[in-house]
Amino acid sequence: MSKQPSLFYSILPIIFLVGALFINIQIFGDSSLDGSNQLILLFAAGFTAFLGRLKGVKTDKLWKGIQNTIKDSTKAIIILLMVGALTGSWMVSGIIPTLIVFGLKILSPSIFLPAAVIVCSVISLATGSSWGTTATIGVALMGVGQSLGFSPAWIAGAVISGAYFGDKMSPMSDTTNLASAMAGTELTKHIKYLFLTSGPSIIITLIIFTLIGLGFDSAVQLSDINNLSNELSDRFFISSWLLLIPLLSISLISFKLDPVAAMGFGALMGAVAAFFFQPDIITEIGGSSGFKGSYKGIIQSLYGSVNIEMKNPLLDSLIQTKGMKGMLGTIWLVICALTFGGVLEASNFLRTITEALLAFGNGATSLIASVLVTCGFINITAADQYLAIVVPGRMYRTAFKKRNLAPENLSRALEDSGTVTSVLIPWNTCGAYQSITLGVATGDYLFYCFFNWLSPIINLTWTLLNFKIKKEK
Repeated sequence: MSKQPSLFYSILPIIFLVGALFINIQIFGDSSLDGSNQLILLFAAGFTAFLGRLKGVKTDKLWKGIQNTIKDSTKAIIILLMVGALTGSWMVSGIIPTLIVFGLKILSPSIFLPAAVIVCSVISLATGSSWGTTATIGVALMGVGQSLGFSPAWIAGAVISGAYFGDKMSPMSDTTNLASAMAGTELTKHIKYLFLTSGPSIIITLIIFTLIGLGFDSAVQLSDINNLSNELSDRFFISSWLLLIPLLSISLISFKLDPVAAMGFGALMGAVAAFFFQPDIITEIGGSSGFKGSYKGIIQSLYGSVNIEMKNPLLDSLIQTKGMKGMLGTIWLVICALTFGGVLEASNFLRTITEALLAFGNGATSLIASVLVTCGFINITAADQYLAIVVPGRMYRTAFKKRNLAPENLSRALEDSGTVTSVLIPWNTCGAYQSITLGVATGDYLFYCFFNWLSPIINLTWTLLNFKIKKEK
């Protein structure tokens, strides 16, 4: 029979993981995500399992913990594959080049970053999906922004900030519904109360990005922008009709069609559009003319690497895609992270740590602060935002009730930490997804995700000031 581990014993796996990752990143640098971090996560899972066995945890329980954690994230893994296929087909079909050309004509450097935040906020609010937003309009904005001369990290920060704000405020968002359900409050009350922290966070974010844009001295001149647009127009068939496909895909998500089905449909429609509108591109990729070459070109764009040769080196990097194959490294990372999280939970180490945090939550301030810390901690250790919402929601719900605090306080804290900090952690499913989707390392963009790290700070600030801490009647 397994014994409840002590707090010190329970944090040993965390100490091992953080220390090993620190050393590994110092040695491998930016290439640490190519495989070495994955190995560290597996080593940490093995070390955790060893400690668990010493405490009497049966091997079957450890394996079930791993299996259940991975099973719960199966949909996220399939979505990653769909994003790879969608990005590839939308590139060769001319959808992303069309968005880049139109964006270069409309968006000037001074307003681009705040405009990116607003556009992603609106789309994510309508669809309830931050992942769907970054995989569609986010990818296009990355291309437009880099063409204007912005750092990819700045653009990714703006895209993610907007996408996560819209996701949090959307009644169709799975995390928004999950947080309100775990806390035991009505969805409308949760969203209304959530805006008290999310509103200031997004306003500050918009102000910062506006100031960055106004102070940005673009090295890209108007003539350079015209040259980029002209080269894309020469290589691709550019038409506003192609934009019906992303519009339809986003609409399907907003009408609650399963994201996997919506993205799969979008990828398929992109492939069809490539066949009819970009025959020269796909036969070039396929290596031969006729139906055989077209078929090979389309299929390769869905699953593999595609390099469309351009005259401008900047466009060369923008037009490259890796299809489903490009997502395999991220899926590898996610599975290894979930393995560690599953062993940590099955060994009861996660429970011990969270219960220790709960012991400090006597007053309203310390209780809400404990929720914020717990959510962030689970995002780091269990590598999954859903666990970072569900586990603290179950743990703290009774404590909030005993202290006569309205459940909206809990649901807001779950979102302000559990939902938004997940994208700031490289090995978390959300951090890994956004990094590979936008093509920017998590360590590069995390500082510029102003909304994401401002949200827990403003929540804690309001708590310390005892501002808008609602009591039960």
